[in-house]
Amino acid sequence: MTGGSPSGGPVRSSEASPLAGVTVLQIIPALEAGGAERTTVDVAAALAEAGARPLVATEGGRLVGELQAKGGIWVPFPANTKNPLAMALNVERLARLCRREGVQILHARSRAPAWVALGAARRLKIPFVTTYHGSYSGRTGVKILYNSVMARGDVVIANSHYTADLIRRAHPDQAGDRITVIHRGTDLSVFTPSAVAPARVESLRRAWNVAPHERVVLLAARLTAWKGQRVLIEAAARLRDLGVPDLAVVLAGDPQGRTNYERELDALIEAQNLKGIVRRVGHCTDMPAAFRAAAAVAVPSVEPEAFGRSAVEAQALGIPVVVSDLGAVPETVLAPPDVDPAQRTGWRVPPGDAAALAEALKEALSLGASARDALARRAQQHVEAHFSLDRMIAGTLSVYADLLNRSGA
Repeated sequence: MTGGSPSGGPVRSSEASPLAGVTVLQIIPALEAGGAERTTVDVAAALAEAGARPLVATEGGRLVGELQAKGGIWVPFPANTKNPLAMALNVERLARLCRREGVQILHARSRAPAWVALGAARRLKIPFVTTYHGSYSGRTGVKILYNSVMARGDVVIANSHYTADLIRRAHPDQAGDRITVIHRGTDLSVFTPSAVAPARVESLRRAWNVAPHERVVLLAARLTAWKGQRVLIEAAARLRDLGVPDLAVVLAGDPQGRTNYERELDALIEAQNLKGIVRRVGHCTDMPAAFRAAAAVAVPSVEPEAFGRSAVEAQALGIPVVVSDLGAVPETVLAPPDVDPAQRTGWRVPPGDAAALAEALKEALSLGASARDALARRAQQHVEAHFSLDRMIAGTLSVYADLLNRSGA
């Protein structure tokens, strides 16, 4: 693969790279926590290792420090604006920036800045790449047109086969045959059991007020209704009624201003008499330790996920996962009927079905030591084969190198 190492991993600076000396600018509204933001940092780090100049135009955010520590270059830019006049002015602003910095590839990761980047790229006649990190809703003509910018790249990267199918259906005239699937990559040097010190896990469990004997069922997602927190709370009540012992259900995630939803979850926990079982713990900064602290991980989304990072990261750490059979998440978890039950890496359940979620979690929590170890090995091998960071980086750098070849740069 062009741009990749012989082993399929990312190019290192000591290797001859077609991207050495190339300036690539990624544009994203802000570098807060999230799959798109994390991917931006990962790709910038790989570009730096390949000898390229990785610029990131963004408002700022909690990941800026990490970006810079890994060789990325933060360019403060009002990429978060959706005001049409401001976006029009930003086209010229971004074009000037690209001329000044000698940018050879523009890569947009969100719709509003993608319109700005498209205008600048066409003005400068440089390759334009887009990545679909989510499935964008839109039924009106105006919203479909707004979304269509993500299908107008010279290469359109979809983070799952589910997302690729959505793009083809929604924007057949724009996307054409320019879609390539590159799954979100997990850093297996970080999300591996040997990299997570027991002290980190113990510290996190103490912070969550989880007793040593309690078994954690973790849902790690921002507090928004479609992530399925309500379904898991209802499943927790069923698990209690089924007599599942030593249960601690942890909801880890920011409300991001959704105070009404916070109150709704707290009221549901109280109504189900689950105050000693279900707890909200806020944003977690140490996700490898969080997954290792769990006996099982739930991804009970009630609307389609475009990828499903939590399910992959949990499997990389050998933790049983139970996911909604919806969107792209089933692509990441091997389960019947696609495989024999003995080959599963997790469980898939109908979305919104608290009873099915409870039964699957009960089965996961009931695994004996040998069965759990075997499932963990299968899950880790599955992630390494299909969802590693090296695989994602190799695919993305190959896209950049191919575009440069095609453009004659």
